[in-house]
Amino acid sequence: MSQVLASVLDFAKDTGFQYVTWQMIVMWIVSGVLMYLAIVKKFEPLLLLPISLGALAVNIPTAGFYDGGWSIEGMFSPTGGLYYYISQGIHLELFPPIIFLGVGAMTDFGPLIANPRTLLLGGGAQFGVFATMFCAVAFGGFTLGEAASIGIIGGADGPTSIFTANKLAKHLIGPIAVAAYTYMALVPLIQPPIMRLMTNDKERKIRMKALRQVGKLERIVFAVLVMIVCLLVVPDASALIIMLMLGNIFKEAGVVERLVKTAQNELMNIVTIFLGTSVGLTMSADIFLRGQTLMIIAMGVVAFGFSTAAGLFLAKIMNKCSPKNPVNPLIGSAGVSAVPMAARVSQVEGAKYDPQNFLLMHAMGPNVAGVIGTAVCAGYMISRLA
Repeated sequence: MSQVLASVLDFAKDTGFQYVTWQMIVMWIVSGVLMYLAIVKKFEPLLLLPISLGALAVNIPTAGFYDGGWSIEGMFSPTGGLYYYISQGIHLELFPPIIFLGVGAMTDFGPLIANPRTLLLGGGAQFGVFATMFCAVAFGGFTLGEAASIGIIGGADGPTSIFTANKLAKHLIGPIAVAAYTYMALVPLIQPPIMRLMTNDKERKIRMKALRQVGKLERIVFAVLVMIVCLLVVPDASALIIMLMLGNIFKEAGVVERLVKTAQNELMNIVTIFLGTSVGLTMSADIFLRGQTLMIIAMGVVAFGFSTAAGLFLAKIMNKCSPKNPVNPLIGSAGVSAVPMAARVSQVEGAKYDPQNFLLMHAMGPNVAGVIGTAVCAGYMISRLA
């Protein structure tokens, strides 16, 4: 009997149960909440689900998955495990630019070219990035690098948030990425109350002039010129901007359909899996369960609120300056770079007050401008603070 008990105890020592802590259990619950949002609520499931599974994996005692493992000969190997190497895609800044390649291949700059002034709305929404940065320094006790990384959450751009945090605050990649993607998913819940508060019925019913058709040459020239100008102004954003425009030029050229499909589908999907799980693996209990993390989550809401309000406010100012050709202020909220979710929110809100008012394509102008604007903001912050 004593031998059986001894065998059971020896087996127990080889399992991971003895290493489980209450902090890990709390993170299991957090992972479960993220899974619920992804699966049941369908909030950004393509990223929240991999993130939640990565967060669960890193909070379960493992061997060989991330750190070293056991070799065939039974000797412990100090070399990294599977995800040690896969997660280098974040640390070596590979995944965010590749995601931008796919985003570019799916982006239509036509509405922005047809109505260039909506570029201002995309830029205005970046006010939330800087406002949150200053708030994080003044009230949150964060360093400038940490505050800048948190502020980028307000741009509603997950890859750019990760890219910036990896440069300026590596230790905060997990909380920042989770906050960015969670709030991107919650755009349909966060933005409408602010949109209703800052606009009246008359403004919500404004019908904008139909957009002109934009030719292939214009689209390609636009992408090339934006790339050149952005790289000259903020060289530190080059990895994101080049890949964004590369994907877009592939799409608009119409002669490399195979490359476009790969960028939009296979490559994008593979990198999304690896990016999401790698981000989740940064959410270990000892890092995530801190007061600082709760502060980042709170500042993320502030960032989104400022960005949405600033876009709406700027649209109202534009109408004061150009009353004969007004813009519907609801498209101002689409200046955050959650493409195309923010533009759809503008359409849905406008349709509530005028079902025949089609704002989607108009809102895509500031929406894609927000993608460029957030990348430029990130590049500027990196150049000044890295």
